[in-house]
Amino acid sequence: MRSPAAPPRRQPKRQAPTTSGSSISAQSNATLMPSGACSPSEDLRAQNVVDEFFQPVKPTLGQIVRQKLSEGRKVTCRLLGVILEESSPEELQKQATVKSSVLDVLLEITKYCDLYLMERVIDDESEKIVLLALENAGIFTSGGLVKDKVLFCSTENGRTSFVRQLEPDWHIDTNPEIVSQLARFIKYQLHVSPTRPERTAPNVFSCPSLEHFFGCV
Repeated sequence: MRSPAAPPRRQPKRQAPTTSGSSISAQSNATLMPSGACSPSEDLRAQNVVDEFFQPVKPTLGQIVRQKLSEGRKVTCRLLGVILEESSPEELQKQATVKSSVLDVLLEITKYCDLYLMERVIDDESEKIVLLALENAGIFTSGGLVKDKVLFCSTENGRTSFVRQLEPDWHIDTNPEIVSQLARFIKYQLHVSPTRPERTAPNVFSCPSLEHFFGCV
């Protein structure tokens, strides 16, 4: 008698590959954009923050005044054509108008310097008109200027004498003759002139206005 035949062996089933097209695509994206990397928009935002942080700080008017005056501690300045709108002593017999554009600069100068204002006038009434205009502009209250430091004379030579007696670090004037005469005696001068004159000395600077010299226009 024959023994019964052994049952046939089953072939193991093949497992279908599990990697689909979507998983390959995701893997590719992961390779292109590693974990922890920033997107271009995030990089741009970060750069903007850095740029804003390291922007140069704009100097204050006070810092500009001190720098321009080379830390000078005493300043003399004529009134006509520099502080006042008027340009002649005859005009001062009727009125005196303080330039609004020069006020901020003038007040900063009084904070750091011993400032003296001076002018040639024709009569006592003109002195009163000038002092009242300066007072109404707030120069005696907001700044460090007192009325005793506003000097008046009857001639241009009188102003020259004032400056030489006071021996300032800076003198500011509109008269080229006075500027020329004082060049040997005063450390620095600013010649205020609507036209740029020829430079007469290395210690004499020129500008259309006082506020222009300090970059306020």
